[in-house]
Amino acid sequence: MAFAEHKIKRRRSKIHGNGVFAIAPIRKGERIVEYKGRLIPHSEADKRYEGPETGHTFLFILNDDYVIDGNRQGNIARWINTGCDVNAEALVHEHPGKDRSKDRVIIEATRSIKPGEEIIYDYGIVIKRKLTKAEREKWACHCGSPKCVGTMLRQELPK
Repeated sequence: MAFAEHKIKRRRSKIHGNGVFAIAPIRKGERIVEYKGRLIPHSEADKRYEGPETGHTFLFILNDDYVIDGNRQGNIARWINTGCDVNAEALVHEHPGKDRSKDRVIIEATRSIKPGEEIIYDYGIVIKRKLTKAEREKWACHCGSPKCVGTMLRQELPK
């Protein structure tokens, strides 16, 4: 599986600290990079990162069994920021068979990306209750887009 990893570079971002930027044109549909890190069960992720949330995470939920911890053995994909005007998406590719530890996350371009543009996808953090003011502030979105909703969290209220 070929990736456009040679077309991206980590740089300082106006959104949040570090970001990943295109250094060459990336075509719509092109596979940019795989999200890598140590594979851990949800229970270990909960223990490892319990305590006050910071509004910053390198954890990527892979499936019902595993989480990818990009903070450990991670690659450049962990520096991709979230925002409200995305140009990429993170897709879980299920491995054929029953071994969910072989599933992978691939970041793909949803439109053509020009050199100098920051790669951005929606982290998809869904909270199934009303968000508090403190949560909105802690998880504030700083993407700067006219479409910005102000938070990285997506509220999904029960019906």
